[in-house]
Amino acid sequence: MSAPSTIERATDLPSLAVRNLNKAFGGVQAVRDVSFDLAEGELLALIGPNGAGKSTCFNMLNGQIPADSGSVRLAGEELLGYAPAEIWRRGVGRTFQITATFPSMTVAENVAMVLMSQQRELFSFFRSATHRHRDRAMELLDLVGMTGQADRPCGVLSYGDLKRVELAVALGNTPRVLLMDEPTAGMAPRERLELMGLAARLVGDLGISVLFTEHDMDIVFGHADRIIVLSRGALIAEGNAEQIRNDPLVLKTYLGEGQIYGQAED
Repeated sequence: MSAPSTIERATDLPSLAVRNLNKAFGGVQAVRDVSFDLAEGELLALIGPNGAGKSTCFNMLNGQIPADSGSVRLAGEELLGYAPAEIWRRGVGRTFQITATFPSMTVAENVAMVLMSQQRELFSFFRSATHRHRDRAMELLDLVGMTGQADRPCGVLSYGDLKRVELAVALGNTPRVLLMDEPTAGMAPRERLELMGLAARLVGDLGISVLFTEHDMDIVFGHADRIIVLSRGALIAEGNAEQIRNDPLVLKTYLGEGQIYGQAED
């Protein structure tokens, strides 16, 4: 079964350009003046301690929370001010920390739902989801290794398989950028490695760019091309795994002195 074509490169702009992003809740500055780029075909990790502002930042990128100020551009096009559904249609997919599928519907039907939404066919989705967009749904399930379970109800799947279904759903609008919020949360160690390995392959095969948050530092250092670190709402460091492991401020505020992740002990 053929995979969807890679994303066309229309410009040399970064896939996602975030500039001077700010958000306050009352007197608390949750995100302060955050700027970064997500390059074409890059797997970028956003990490930081609890309360660092990661979720708030993530939620502003796809319109779930309005920013107080700043700019978020998708290949040069401003996204701030659009609703989440419109940002999704413009090419920003997202997975969530907690999976959300229709348990009584089959795997293929769940994927077909997003394809129907893309075509604005929601007026009849419960009646027609079984047969509509079946071929395309199977292509997406093939990408995540789930064609063998296409006709099983989502309610009987393991959590790891549900995460794969969610990933197939997120790819349904052929996104240029994919946001993955805590993609391995609640998964067994082997499932975590498999899912992030799959995400890394999709970056290469489909040409999409991925921004993900994650608490498992072995996952971050083992898979991310680059890492950005937030603390108290501000960006405090960015670089590759080696640079972040040895950054004094990151060690002090997040990783902890003497904790070296992703390296064998002497």
